[in-house]
Amino acid sequence: MEKDKIVTTLKNIVARMGLNLKEVEVSEIAGHTLFTLHSTDSGALIGAGGDTLHALNHVVKKSLEKELRGDKPFRFVVDVNGYHLKHIKMLESQARMLAERARTFKYDIDMSPMSPYDRLIVHASLQGLPDIATESKGEGVLRHIVIKYTGESQKAEDTVA
Repeated sequence: MEKDKIVTTLKNIVARMGLNLKEVEVSEIAGHTLFTLHSTDSGALIGAGGDTLHALNHVVKKSLEKELRGDKPFRFVVDVNGYHLKHIKMLESQARMLAERARTFKYDIDMSPMSPYDRLIVHASLQGLPDIATESKGEGVLRHIVIKYTGESQKAEDTVA
């Protein structure tokens, strides 16, 4: 039901913007539902540096937040012609590479500061990996993720106990 409301809202917003929308594809990625708009007007929907796409995500979420409240939060992202999906894949790839480096060299790795959404993607992509934990540190625009190697500390705790 939530997905249908979001698709309808997206179609209405894009129509009011006077832009062309071919279809809305719904898929699952990184613990979120991804609504991909397929359009020939992708430049106008994405905007400079993704600003318009970010605003579109915000407007859709705010306009539906009262209707979508339930026991569990319904997390979703609006994408245009795979722009956001490429960014998600790049973040996941970078996070996994750094996690492997942390595991190989047995030390913690600080990632560059990133947005709250990007941090969420990294946390989700590394969740459940053996010997790896993630933690957000810092404040404001300097907030970043530390990928922590946990293998040796867990072995030491097991030996002591």
